Amino acid sequence: MQQIIYFSLLLDLIQTAAGSIKNNDVVVHESEYWKPFTSAFIDESFLIGYLTLEEYFYFIGELRNQNKADVDALVAQFLDFFHDEILNQKKYLRDLSKGNQKKAGIVAVLIGNPEVIILDEPFANLDPTTQIRLKEIIKDLAKKQGVTVLVSSHDLLHVTDVCERIVVLEKGEIVKDLSTNESTLKELEAHFTN
Repeated sequence: MQQIIYFSLLLDLIQTAAGSIKNNDVVVHESEYWKPFTSAFIDESFLIGYLTLEEYFYFIGELRNQNKADVDALVAQFLDFFHDEILNQKKYLRDLSKGNQKKAGIVAVLIGNPEVIILDEPFANLDPTTQIRLKEIIKDLAKKQGVTVLVSSHDLLHVTDVCERIVVLEKGEIVKDLSTNESTLKELEAHFTN
């Protein structure tokens, strides 16, 4: 629950009690200049339930100045991510399983080539094949495309697999700030078992 609060602060969905949040040197509550280069999927409330998957992608594309051809080209890169389950099925987003809703939200954040992507519990409700593919997507975004991907997750194994840096927050305070290496998982496990 705490991670949703932190991400809500980053997205200017709630105000800070003190201080400010910066995204690429832009104070988020003072300006909207951070919005064009930032994309997020926190939970299913970010979806529009009465739209089909394609309608939703085109809607997000319009918001991010992408035409239908741009959106179609991006979605075509992730056909394996959808496993032929939800594309071209004419189902409303509200009628999809939690896992398929998550897939829709994750691909939607990629529309418009954002520089900062925020994902809360991206591996939850996904089958193992999709989790593996998602790890590849996140690694590719960060390493090859230079995108900053902020992931909040309770799954230490997935986090240590995809993150170059892991920050553990407790009650708003940083208690660990680690560069990921071969001993990071053991260090995190020790932290959470003490």
